[in-house]
Amino acid sequence: MAAETARRIRHSVVRPSDDARKNAAAALQRALDRRDNGGSTGH
Repeated sequence: MAAETARRIRHSVVRPSDDARKNAAAALQRALDRRDNGGSTGH
């Protein structure tokens, strides 16, 4: 049964805390802003 062994099962899903998610979102936004010739600050 090769088809059965190819399926992956995640036993524990680690969800990031709310603070970690907010920090990641803020970091992503800063990175996008830097790419956007000035970003939110307009420099």
